Amino acid sequence: MKPSQVTKFFLMAVLSLSVGSAFFSTSSARAETQVLPKLKEGEPLPHDLFVKLARAVNPAVVNINTSYIPKMTQFRRGGPQGGVPRDPIFELFEQFMVPNPRQAQPSQSLGTGFIIREDGLILTNNHVIEGADEIKVTIEEGSKESFDATVIGADARTDIALIKIKPNKKLTVARLGSSKDLEVGEWVAAFGNPYGHGHSMSKGTVSAIGREIEELNMLPFIQTDASINPGNSGGPLVNTQGLVVGVNTAIDARAQGIGFAIPIDQVKDLIPQLEKNGSIQRGFLGVGLQDLNPNWADQLGLKNADGALITQVMPNTAADKAGIKPYDVVVKFNGDEIEDSQDLSRAVAKTKIGQSVPVEVYREGKKKTLKVKVGKNDDDDKQARRERPRENTPSGKAAPHDLGFEVVEYSSSLAKRFEIGAVSSKNPIVVDVERGSKASQSGLAPGDVILDVNRKPTKSVDAIFKSLKKSGNILRVLKNGRVVLIGL
Repeated sequence: MKPSQVTKFFLMAVLSLSVGSAFFSTSSARAETQVLPKLKEGEPLPHDLFVKLARAVNPAVVNINTSYIPKMTQFRRGGPQGGVPRDPIFELFEQFMVPNPRQAQPSQSLGTGFIIREDGLILTNNHVIEGADEIKVTIEEGSKESFDATVIGADARTDIALIKIKPNKKLTVARLGSSKDLEVGEWVAAFGNPYGHGHSMSKGTVSAIGREIEELNMLPFIQTDASINPGNSGGPLVNTQGLVVGVNTAIDARAQGIGFAIPIDQVKDLIPQLEKNGSIQRGFLGVGLQDLNPNWADQLGLKNADGALITQVMPNTAADKAGIKPYDVVVKFNGDEIEDSQDLSRAVAKTKIGQSVPVEVYREGKKKTLKVKVGKNDDDDKQARRERPRENTPSGKAAPHDLGFEVVEYSSSLAKRFEIGAVSSKNPIVVDVERGSKASQSGLAPGDVILDVNRKPTKSVDAIFKSLKKSGNILRVLKNGRVVLIGL
């Protein structure tokens, strides 16, 4: 099977899993999951071990139910990315005269999380909550009570996210253990909500450690044969003491008994930054990379194929300023031995932005040491702007008829904050959309510019409100650089 095919299998598996210590309080009153006695080597498993694990861990496991409204897109023959644009007159007729009843139907998915702080801070996978318009959390099995959750921080590259609820009582907190001492063959248990069956547990062993699947995650996985099914994403993988050693994340869709979890030690390093900044800031070199093979190594005059081959150096980046050049082979970065391109990527990512570090390269068969001041990846800033709640956004005027959105007059600063770009007409901007409202269900979102309502120009907020009806409204909106029609 080609690597690209393998990648597709894994990616499908990850998406299917969501069907469809400084940061901790030291309060003595804090309710934590029970820690079971450590098993002694050579002794048989207690007959009630997994019964006790279920009782200990389940109170900290939560069900996450997300929904999102499919956004309007401009479909083309041959697929969204190519082909001939559809006739705009037909699109106008289809959207205005014959609204698609499926357009506003929310999609739902299920996932899992676990409580890591009694005030309602929950750890889960990024792919469980990514793109969700609404996140609901259920704490107790069979409970009809659910809580709205807010995304505190998320990182797609490691697939880790923090969400928070406002509970009406103190919550039971999962105890985080350590993954560094895990060994192949150890018993573990996976908790989650597979296919919506809440608070389920499966048991198995650690099959492998340090399993690298770069297409899914920059962190090496724990592989386990404990059954992991759609809906388990974001749940805890625990050891026999009930301590969390990993976050269930993916399965290999081609097989049975091959599941993957993110090691908890790496996750613990991410949590403070996610909570503080809403995203993860990583070091950035600004290079293109390729693994070496014996043939390339021979042509470059190297004794072996260890190292990361530089194929491109982007202008005005950290690598460019340090004098790194194409065909350089990086063999050591800040003291870490570099065997391949993934080693270099991880070494750079974990380096503090602005830190100057030594880099050893082979250039034309000779070893050379350079000094590089690690830069910042602008893509991390873009992700943070997309994922974090928008701060200091002005309160808008609420639309009439309980339509569920707020707008403000256009301003260049607000347009910049929402990354609207240059527009010829300075029309009002949507700044808030109430979850579950008519506006939310129709696909209206913060940052949309309302061009007209019911075919009437809307140069001001008052003009919008005068044109709105209780139902049957047609809004022409500038959304993500495109003009679309929204039925409201």
